[in-house]
Amino acid sequence: MATKKTDETPSYEQAREELVDVVRQLEAGGTTLEESLALWERGEKLATVCQEWLDGARARLDAAIEADESD
Repeated sequence: MATKKTDETPSYEQAREELVDVVRQLEAGGTTLEESLALWERGEKLATVCQEWLDGARARLDAAIEADESD
């Protein structure tokens, strides 16, 4: 399910960087259960954003390859 990218959607690089930070925080520990849950939920959203960017890139590449092959 691809969602349309908006000004509020981070770029792939921004989402990936924030996701790495979230993982580091979770691995470091020292957070409350509530904070850990919030970090986990944010990480899930960021992972979805990254996957949507990758899926979109794959679709564009496939379309370009298909167009090139039909020439």
